[in-house]
Amino acid sequence: MRIYDVIAKKRDAKELTEEEIKFFIDGYVKGNIADYQMSALLMAIYLNGMSYKETAILTNCMAHSGEMIDLSSINGIKVDKHSTGGVGDKTTLIISPIVAACGVPVAKMSGRGLGHTGGTIDKMESIPGMKIAIEKERFFEIVKEVGLSVVGQSGNLVPADKKIYALRDVTATVESIPLIASSIMSKKIAAGSDRILLDIKVGSGAFMKTKEDAIELGKTMVAIGEKVGRETVAIITDMDRPLGKAIGNSLEISEVCEVLKGRGPEDLRQICIELSANMLYLANKGTLDECRSMAIKVLDNGEAFEKLKAMVLAQGGDVSVLEDNSKFAKAKIKGELISEKDGYIYSIDTEKCGISAMVMGAGREKKDSIIDYSAGIVFNKTIGEYVNKGDVIAYLYCSDEEKLKQGKKILSDSIKINDIAPNIVPLIQARITKDKIEKF
Repeated sequence: MRIYDVIAKKRDAKELTEEEIKFFIDGYVKGNIADYQMSALLMAIYLNGMSYKETAILTNCMAHSGEMIDLSSINGIKVDKHSTGGVGDKTTLIISPIVAACGVPVAKMSGRGLGHTGGTIDKMESIPGMKIAIEKERFFEIVKEVGLSVVGQSGNLVPADKKIYALRDVTATVESIPLIASSIMSKKIAAGSDRILLDIKVGSGAFMKTKEDAIELGKTMVAIGEKVGRETVAIITDMDRPLGKAIGNSLEISEVCEVLKGRGPEDLRQICIELSANMLYLANKGTLDECRSMAIKVLDNGEAFEKLKAMVLAQGGDVSVLEDNSKFAKAKIKGELISEKDGYIYSIDTEKCGISAMVMGAGREKKDSIIDYSAGIVFNKTIGEYVNKGDVIAYLYCSDEEKLKQGKKILSDSIKINDIAPNIVPLIQARITKDKIEKF
């Protein structure tokens, strides 16, 4: 078999066989296929697409290109959750304790942030002493003892995806649903959970800008999951506004604690209840309505917050900062974004909000950028609210005057104020299973 023939076949929009897909994945990981050849094949896939069957085969081959985590020693149905990335998206650290408090084990590997979206691992590392690089055996022990553990991704998990994604990033082939779906699902399959919940963000702060594209991605990933024996559900959630009020690592951890104490922003609480309910549903804990009730109960009685504290303690973190958020390190400078006129907050360019926080030090522009865990934004007003001239729209936290100035300008440009109130889209826009698509 020659890679030339595989490229030519996909160039001509023909379906690749399992043998051909396995050949190019194995060959590229081993270094037998050159970057320029893989680039040509990726562009052919970008232009001509892949069938659900091809995408499922590609995903499975990528998943098996490195270490496969075996969670069978942990009792119960293990459900993983993946978000396609957003601004202020701290849901993993809320729903994992909720689900664990309801008796479903959560063994989760999460990633770091790059660019305008934050990473769960970076947020966890804002907790003093918190360890996210843990030996596999200890990871399993914590899940068995506490009910949950969230750690960094294994170094040898899905090496095919690492190599292919780096190439896609520089060859204008990122925006391809089969390639996005196989990248995400290969990591979820390799991570070993029995069932998968997908939180697909849509809007200005998400990779998927339209509801139609988000649903198509969801359909593809659900089909992949089913083909490789993992029951999968996808939820389409809004990212035309930051999730919650806080953007930035320790600021978001403080907001996580507020929600787990039964308080916090209503939008964040609502989405976390829905995501938790779907994870519990996948774990056979009851109907969706029953699972929502379970999630609300452990949120409001404090059991979920106790689970978060137990995990943090088991992973070396300082639990006192969770109990008293004022103990987090403070940014040197606090700025304010003031409304310059009366009106409704009509729209928020969420991607620009993420960029603003990143510029102030809360995220990475490059892989080796150093994060300021205290930097970020806390909104005082949000989309649809009426503001008067002089009202504080948001507080900005930074440790550098020039960076604060840059961040404030970007944040100001992201917010539009109008005399007319906007139409607010639903936080949860669709739910996709193997059998149906529900639109809300």
